[in-house]
Amino acid sequence: MVEMPAGLVKATFLSRPNRFTVVADRGGEKVAAFLADPGRLTELLLPGAELYLAPVQGGGKRKTAYDVVLLYREGIFISLDSRLPNRLFAAAFHSGRLAPFAGYRELTAEVRAGSSRLDFLLTPGGKQEEPRRGAGLPPCYVEVKSVTLVTGDGLALFPDAPTGRGSRHLQELMVLRAGGCRAAVVFIIQREDAVILAPNENTDPLFARALREAAGAGVEIYAYRCRISPATACLADAVPVRLNSNFLCGDDHVKSW
Repeated sequence: MVEMPAGLVKATFLSRPNRFTVVADRGGEKVAAFLADPGRLTELLLPGAELYLAPVQGGGKRKTAYDVVLLYREGIFISLDSRLPNRLFAAAFHSGRLAPFAGYRELTAEVRAGSSRLDFLLTPGGKQEEPRRGAGLPPCYVEVKSVTLVTGDGLALFPDAPTGRGSRHLQELMVLRAGGCRAAVVFIIQREDAVILAPNENTDPLFARALREAAGAGVEIYAYRCRISPATACLADAVPVRLNSNFLCGDDHVKSW
């Protein structure tokens, strides 16, 4: 579980002048807020959408006094902070709630892999002379992807904008897997109304193709939906990933280590 920023204030979405800035109405006052999500978000950031903003403490050289944290729509809260999934993954890992990675004890963030940086490296850890569950497990590299786009029938789609960086990460994971490491992509859906996840073929067919190739090469693929509130956020349950009409992967559809 991760605590959300304190002192959230309600506002109404007005416009998005650039990828990282939102203009909102807070009680009749126009305010600018930083948006930590470069995705299109066109299905969410609609005029009149209900936002929750976090006041920035200190300010410094910032041009905005708020951060966009949440959007409330049709009875659910949706996180609009693409930095949150990494924190959620780390919190779930340390609390032992990620069954596919049981046996790993240590987590290192921002690790170099080829020409990229991947989000996490998991290792068994512990003293060499200490008997432990997971001894002998190979290093496991994990890339976390933030998902906010969910259709009306509960289908979560990634990405919502073309991502060459995402395809490059998949290539790096395939190289690591070929070298004897474990490699995994974990899609964290920052809302609770998803029932399945699939690559967004229409938006980025190259990423969709790369994801299927990665799965075929032994890269593990998982997806989790989140439980979000103005106070806390946490990973809820896993949802299956549909790579094509005949192939599912996820907690119950992958090789056990």
